Amino acid sequence: MNQETLLNTVHSPDDIKNMSLQQLNQLCGEIRDKLIETVSQNGGHLASNLGVVELTVAIHKVFHAPEDAVVWDVGHQCYVHKILTGRLDQLDSIRTEGGLSGFPKRRESEYDSFNTGHSSTSISSAFGIANAKAIQDQPGKVIAVIGDGALSGGLAYEGLNNAGRFKKNFIVILNDNKMSISQNVGSMARYLAGIRATPAYLKTKDRVENLLLHLPLIGKPIRNFMQHTKSFLKNLLYKSTLFEDMGFMYYGPFDGHDLGKLIDVLQVAQGFKRPVLIHVVTKKGKGYPFAEKDPKSFHGVSAFDIETGETLSGGKSFSSVFGTLLCCMAEADPHLCAITAAMPSGTGLSDFARIFRSRFFDVGIAEEHAVTFAGGLAAGGMLPVFAVYSSFLQRGYDQIIHDAALQNAKVTFAIDRAGIVGEDGETHQGLFDVPFLNTIPHITVFSPTYFEEMASCFQRALYQCEGVAAVRYPRGGELYKPKDFFASDSPFDVYGDAKAPIVLVTYGRLFSYACQAKEQLEREGISLCVLKLNQIKPVDPGALQVIRHQQWVFFFEEGMQYGGVGEHFGYLLSRKGFSGTYYVKAVDDQFVPQASMAQALHHLGLDDQGMVNLIRKECKV
Repeated sequence: MNQETLLNTVHSPDDIKNMSLQQLNQLCGEIRDKLIETVSQNGGHLASNLGVVELTVAIHKVFHAPEDAVVWDVGHQCYVHKILTGRLDQLDSIRTEGGLSGFPKRRESEYDSFNTGHSSTSISSAFGIANAKAIQDQPGKVIAVIGDGALSGGLAYEGLNNAGRFKKNFIVILNDNKMSISQNVGSMARYLAGIRATPAYLKTKDRVENLLLHLPLIGKPIRNFMQHTKSFLKNLLYKSTLFEDMGFMYYGPFDGHDLGKLIDVLQVAQGFKRPVLIHVVTKKGKGYPFAEKDPKSFHGVSAFDIETGETLSGGKSFSSVFGTLLCCMAEADPHLCAITAAMPSGTGLSDFARIFRSRFFDVGIAEEHAVTFAGGLAAGGMLPVFAVYSSFLQRGYDQIIHDAALQNAKVTFAIDRAGIVGEDGETHQGLFDVPFLNTIPHITVFSPTYFEEMASCFQRALYQCEGVAAVRYPRGGELYKPKDFFASDSPFDVYGDAKAPIVLVTYGRLFSYACQAKEQLEREGISLCVLKLNQIKPVDPGALQVIRHQQWVFFFEEGMQYGGVGEHFGYLLSRKGFSGTYYVKAVDDQFVPQASMAQALHHLGLDDQGMVNLIRKECKV
């Protein structure tokens, strides 16, 4: 960027404290240019960050981070915060291996008060920080910034319910852009829309305050008195809000792009010795026409052309193939329903939502509710499919046990983003669904490698399995497929000579790497076969029977080792009398940091080269 810009003079929040409003507005424009430039190259969350530029600048103008702690809900909108807190020079590395995270990370900066990546956590965590400060008599305000989409998650209300009783200053900023990723749904969305559509109170309030400020001597005291009490005017025109009923002082809604107004409001809010909720209305994608027009597509976007807005990657993905498949199945079965937790486009359900409106349910960012709701649909005779990212299904673990599996409910989970997801890092890796589903009785889990296998897996999950079933598949498209491999409807496939002394066992996406490893080793004169598990829970006894006499068995798993399929497979194999050597290579007791999918698998030793290296080493060939 041009060396003369204001942005290049900002190395910490202190550098904006003395800027004029005109300079701050100029800075906002420069930040937007930098965001668009960076995300166009690295991919990432663009629309949400463009929408909070003025809000973030106002926060750091008024408050004194890191003494004042700011917690960003989800955290995907923290790029502006990172720019203002000394990380501008590193921004070009965001979401790359070894670079800045696309989410707040405490290890990365003292300005990041709490690690976030999933929704609706900010109020609870910020309230915890506020109480820690109070107990230890530490200075500093605490501010939680939460989007209206995150208010569809129940944890947000648990936080509000507790924080409303606090006897000290605690600020919640509601960033209302009328969206989470897709359009918000539910009663809270309608409630906030009603607040936004009731300008009478706000206009009257502003006029009264301006009038009082121009009255000599008595005007300002009267205005201050009105600010500290519930005025009859507000009760008359507006009644009270849900937030006030929960113990918060409510201010808003305010234009989230009016920097001067935001600064004034935040300065007032920090003076109260009680919880305050400030409602600001922003536009997702603000300042970049393509993102303003289509904020869904620019929520989480891959690299794109700035001039045209066109993404630089495309093609079929498992998500899109799933969406097409489910539409075909719903056409044939009027009982089939689809559920999403605020992600119809991300999970491939946009067409289903349009074609089968009465059988499509977007429950908002409420995975726990989604699972129990699916259980209720099943109890009522429907056939629900809950499409959800692996890392988000974690939030419904209790409900899977209590409201689905224990009741033997006919609920099917379409688990998207299974395995390594890449640049979003630790909070989004889909590495835990297999271990936690493995602990729950009477669940069947399928793991297709190729698009053509998905139809068979879902057919079996929906119509041949009793009770809860899941089909898990990775982010993106399918990988290498040997010309002589043909998918089957069997719970497992054997590719290669089943009598070879070395067997490589795996499932899902890793089968593609296993085939490449097999080809490389065979070129070196090493014979082996690959056992591909299509059904990973329960493991079919026939798969064990096929390989129980082999000399070496290597299990490669794109998931956690403890509690994973490989660990369980080894136990089952030993019970069959296996006397050879067994190795499991999986993710060993760690959180996997951000990197591309290929880089992460390579570092973990789970790509074709990692497989070749391990087999050579252990078999001494």
